[in-house]
Amino acid sequence: MNNQQNMETKLEGKIALVTGGTKGIGKAIADRLGQSGANVIVTARNHPGNTDLQHHFIATDLTQPKQVSKFVNGINEKFGGIDILVNNIGGLTSPGGGFSTLTDEHWENELQFNLLAAIRLDRELLPKMLEQKSGVIIHISTTSAMQPLWDVNMAYAVSKAALNSYSKALATEVGSKGVRVLTVSPGPVKTPMMVEFLQGYAKTSGITFEEASQNLMNKIGGIPMERMAEPEEIAELVNFLVSPAASYLTGANYVIDGGAFPVV
Repeated sequence: MNNQQNMETKLEGKIALVTGGTKGIGKAIADRLGQSGANVIVTARNHPGNTDLQHHFIATDLTQPKQVSKFVNGINEKFGGIDILVNNIGGLTSPGGGFSTLTDEHWENELQFNLLAAIRLDRELLPKMLEQKSGVIIHISTTSAMQPLWDVNMAYAVSKAALNSYSKALATEVGSKGVRVLTVSPGPVKTPMMVEFLQGYAKTSGITFEEASQNLMNKIGGIPMERMAEPEEIAELVNFLVSPAASYLTGANYVIDGGAFPVV
C-alpha cells in the first residue's frame, strides 16, 4: 500500500511553474515538487543570486501584462506548456492603521500583486491545459482573507478574499475540462517576509520581536499548536494536491494554520 501511495504522489514528466519561487513558501514548494520528480520553473522579479538555485529561473514582473505575455510565450516555446501552476506570488504591501491610511495606490498595488497577477497568468496558461485536457492550478491565499485585521492587513485581506472567490469560480468553469483548481490558505508562516513584517511591527510599536509575534497570534485568537508554520509544511500539502493522489479534489480551499481558524 505504501509503494502505491508513493507512486501516486510522484510527478515525473510534469512541468511545474511556481511564482515567487525563490524564497519562503514558494521556494519550499518548488523544492518539494522537484523532489517528487517535476521539472520546475520558478519566477520572481529579480534573480535571488543564490548559486544553489536548483530550478529553471525566469525573471518577470507578473503585475505587468506585457511581461506576462512574453514570459508565457517563452515557456510555451521551451517547454510546450505546463502541467502544474502554483500562483504563490503575493504579500502584504500596504500599511496598517485602517481605512483612513489606505490610498487608491495602496488598494491598487494590493490588487495587482495578490489578485490580478494570478488572474492574468491563469488566462495565459489555461488554453494549453484545456487543450491537453489536464492540469492543476493552485492559488496560495491566506486565512486573513476570512479573518481580516482592520488595523494590520485590511487591503491585503480583501485582495486575497477576491482571489478565493475567483479561484472557486474558475474551478467550477474548468472542472469538466480536465483542469483542477484549488486554494491553499496558510495562517502565519515563518518566512523571511513574515520576519521582516514582525520586525517592522515591533519597531513601530516600541515592543520586542517576541512580543510582536505573540501579539499577532493573539489577534487571530491564538494558535493551538503554539507556533507558526514552516514553509516546508505548506509545501507538503501543495505537493499532495497537485499529485494524482488528489485527482478528485477541485474547488476547495485548504486551511493550514495549526488549528487557529475559529469556526467549524
